[in-house]
Amino acid sequence: MSQSPEIVDPDAPVLMSGGYCRRCGKEHRLGPGNTLGPCRELMRLLARRGTIDLFSSGPSPDPALATAWLFGPARGKMFGILECLRPDGNTIFLLAFSGQYNGLWLVEGWVPPLFDAREFTALTAPGEKRIKELGRQIELCPAHSELWLALRKERRRLSRQLMREIHDLYRVTNFRGDTASLAEAFTGTGNIPTGTGDCCGPKLLNYAAGNGLRPVGLAEFYWGRENRSGSRRHDTFNGSCAEKCGPILGFMLCGLDDGREERAR
Repeated sequence: MSQSPEIVDPDAPVLMSGGYCRRCGKEHRLGPGNTLGPCRELMRLLARRGTIDLFSSGPSPDPALATAWLFGPARGKMFGILECLRPDGNTIFLLAFSGQYNGLWLVEGWVPPLFDAREFTALTAPGEKRIKELGRQIELCPAHSELWLALRKERRRLSRQLMREIHDLYRVTNFRGDTASLAEAFTGTGNIPTGTGDCCGPKLLNYAAGNGLRPVGLAEFYWGRENRSGSRRHDTFNGSCAEKCGPILGFMLCGLDDGREERAR
């Protein structure tokens, strides 16, 4: 990716990411900065090379990282770029994809998730196996029979328990140096939605906060077949989602304004 800042197109979409931070009682926001140009450059790379395996030293791209599956039944995915300043003042651009990529959490050149991927696998593998077993048993039972109802109830209980345990693996760090669980950072109402913390914005900000980088711009775009609701379309910029990202981005951005004020003095 190019390391030189680019002037933002005045006709570009207004893309703000952020939310409310319960700890300081303030709203924190981050705009696109100079990331739209690098995002378009990344779009061109994805279109030309047909893979997200852009940074490995292997002789050929990993077939599991091809972009073709994003245009099939699996549908598309969000990608994001975060513009940051290193401690020496030089600019760096970080890249992320939302969730897993074809079952993979870790891909060279892309920021990692908010948890240890090995711990995630060790936790989820046995739980998901048992949940699938219950699903197969349910299919063999007469619908609405006593056993059918009991198995469905047990599957729901195990699914909710597994989700709570998965959320406990996540840790988010902000620019004050505070680290919190998802439950501590989340400001939404009701249960924490599935997939919270897996979007590009949280991944990028968490990596930056943990590595001494100061974000100055963030943008995300959708690549692949449109989602089922039609709210995400190929090759388009989108802001961070309100349901899953908004309730944690306020905490994650907390402290970043302090750095901006210091640089302005």
